[in-house]
Amino acid sequence: MRYLLLAAALSLSLAPLRTTAQEEPRLPDIGSSAGELLTPAKQAEYGAMMLRELRNYGYLLDDPLLDDWLQSMGNRLGANSDRPEQPYTLFMLKERQINAFATLGGYIGMNAGLVLTARREDEVAAVLSHEIAHVTQQHVLRGVERAQRDQVPILLGMLAAIVAAQAAGGSSSGDATQAAIVSGMGLIQQNQINYTRSNESEADRLGIRTLSRSGYDVDAMAGFFERMAQATRGNEGGYTVPDYLRTHPVNTTRISEARQRADQLKRNTVTAVTSVPGGGERIERVDRSRIQAPPGIGNPLLPAGFRLDSLDPADGMQGAQFAWAQERLRALTANTADAAIREYEALRRASPTGLSDAQRYGLAIARMAREPAIAAQELAALLEDHPDSLWVALALGQAESRAGRTAQANRRFDELLQRMPSSRPVALTYAHALVEQGGAEAGRRAQEVLRPMLARAGEDPVFQQTFARASELAGDTHRAAEAYAEAAFLNGRPEQALIQLETLKKRGDLDYVTRSRVDARIAAITPTVLELRRQGIRDPDMQRR
Repeated sequence: MRYLLLAAALSLSLAPLRTTAQEEPRLPDIGSSAGELLTPAKQAEYGAMMLRELRNYGYLLDDPLLDDWLQSMGNRLGANSDRPEQPYTLFMLKERQINAFATLGGYIGMNAGLVLTARREDEVAAVLSHEIAHVTQQHVLRGVERAQRDQVPILLGMLAAIVAAQAAGGSSSGDATQAAIVSGMGLIQQNQINYTRSNESEADRLGIRTLSRSGYDVDAMAGFFERMAQATRGNEGGYTVPDYLRTHPVNTTRISEARQRADQLKRNTVTAVTSVPGGGERIERVDRSRIQAPPGIGNPLLPAGFRLDSLDPADGMQGAQFAWAQERLRALTANTADAAIREYEALRRASPTGLSDAQRYGLAIARMAREPAIAAQELAALLEDHPDSLWVALALGQAESRAGRTAQANRRFDELLQRMPSSRPVALTYAHALVEQGGAEAGRRAQEVLRPMLARAGEDPVFQQTFARASELAGDTHRAAEAYAEAAFLNGRPEQALIQLETLKKRGDLDYVTRSRVDARIAAITPTVLELRRQGIRDPDMQRR
């Protein structure tokens, strides 16, 4: 259904490119002058608008644990890129086909299918480092400039290219809908997504350097590209043949060059082995060039624990969270919970040793909606074996709460919150459980849990929706109305957000601080709504009123 909705919108939007005989409504033509210089602030604005529109059409998977895992990887890679001052915003899409892309403002999207196909975190990081290089070298910005010369609106161009790439892999709407989208996207897709051979070579060269600086296994880039090329000759793991290769073509020369770069980097890499809580070791890699003195025994400038050696690619980055993230994705991106359970049963039959611990976790996530008590039993057993796993602990608290053991669940969440007071996943998961429990007391407690995040949650739709419901349960109607409006805006419905805020403003019992906050948000959202209306785009839910 989301392809159908967006296909209709984009088809209308493309009408002016095909004919001038009639005027059709289209997506906003913001900054369409070919000579306009896109400042970093304007690029970030377009990136944020695109993210909200993708969320509006149901592409995004907003999950606190997965968001933090992906963003932490992006932060690490971004800090070691050629533009560490550039903010990078990473987001996950639900689709199972293999794809990733960079857009304006440092916004980088990754499909669930890519993570599900990867064998370790280093491979995911390799793809991200490549996309980050497209941002640092302004390949995306150059594509937008080309599209502007062809009179393609910026936001429309970004959306159309992403949707065309997603639809081409095939998933939920059938070949006819996909063809309807792709048929009108040729020009935009060529300008917005396809990179030149030199762009790709540059992104590979700089990306693998970023990968090395960040401590990941540099062999992962060539290894993942090689498996992607193999996937064009056979559908591995039941996932769609990678559309990633249509926009990032891989050949033997490119793979060979990636391996040569990896070999060179490994000869110039220092390895550190440090202990981690709960036992085991963590492998860290640092470019020799980043150490200010020649490494060696007794070098006072060489950090304790560092050693030089020939790295074994099998060591890799430990990526302790990767397996949990991968299986959570598998459970959350299946079409239904039953489909996820069937997928895990197939994995169990295919493995002589049965499901791994991470796969047992994923199966428990899939069962939680209908069989929370069974899920809690499985998760409790897993937590005994993995007492430091936040993934398992949060899932167990959710399962206990849904199974009716609310006191036990809340004690568990309170302990986690005390240990990790700044953890977004802990606060949001706990508050969501409280909201599900219902009642004014639970609502007030959820508000308490979330309130420390309030100042930094302006772009967090999960927070806004949860805080809105918590405030509603607590009887705090003003705060609830504000948060519901923010959630609407972040979910790509700015017209609804503006109407909700205007309605709230008419209330006579608002205090000065609340009224000032509401006025400020109305002033901030109004330009977006006016531009959408000017282009003939109206929220369909509002039109039906």
